[in-house]
Amino acid sequence: MNMALFPDVVVNNETIPLAAIAAEAQNHAAPKDKPGIAWRKAAQALTIRALLLQEARRRKLVPDPLEMAPNRFETEDESLIRVLLDEALEIAPVAEGAVRTEWKKDPDRYRSAPLWDVSHILCACDPRDDAERGLAEARAVALLARLDGEAKGFAAAARDSDCGSKASGGHLGQLGPGDTVPEFEAALLTLTEGGISPAPVLSRHGWHIIRLNATAPGQVLPYETVRPRIAQALEKAAWARASREFVETLAQGAQITGASLAPI
Repeated sequence: MNMALFPDVVVNNETIPLAAIAAEAQNHAAPKDKPGIAWRKAAQALTIRALLLQEARRRKLVPDPLEMAPNRFETEDESLIRVLLDEALEIAPVAEGAVRTEWKKDPDRYRSAPLWDVSHILCACDPRDDAERGLAEARAVALLARLDGEAKGFAAAARDSDCGSKASGGHLGQLGPGDTVPEFEAALLTLTEGGISPAPVLSRHGWHIIRLNATAPGQVLPYETVRPRIAQALEKAAWARASREFVETLAQGAQITGASLAPI
């Protein structure tokens, strides 16, 4: 990207280095043929950051870095922004009525996780080894071709599986979201009851032929169970609105060139 094509970004006489915007742009999605969008998003993000840091310093706030993860602490700038927002934003507690109203919009949204009764046949290999992966795939394709689609036929074919589940006809039992590797689960979500994956599915363990025996949809959860989740979501939404309005107020009293805070 030719940085000379983009104007300097200046916030209240503070110039944001072009190199900083270029680095930030790596964190923003944009079509491959429109890198300027990522640049504008990055310029906007750093403009907001500059406004907040300037306000924190104007208020003479002191950073107090928190430990975000083991041995990973906030930077002083991150801490200053958090301290500023804690001081500047006043978020009213979420009213019980607001939580219940949100729940009543569609109680069916709040369900327990579904369960899938699954069987599979594994042709094990190291996916990083081209030759081994190719041989295992050919074997899986041959196994898939001889299946008749019925549970009995699948169980018979599963005797050639490289998974210990072959002793029970490839049956893995009931699985829920997150119980399998992502590739396996993604393929599982495309199947209907009694369906078999139309092609072998590659995972870190090798090639899988997957059969969805049955599905148990999640049950609608009672209000008392989901209330904390809804309240937390409403609190986050209120905080986001308040912080956005706070930034807009700072921007109205600022001199900004080279960047816009309008939605991109």
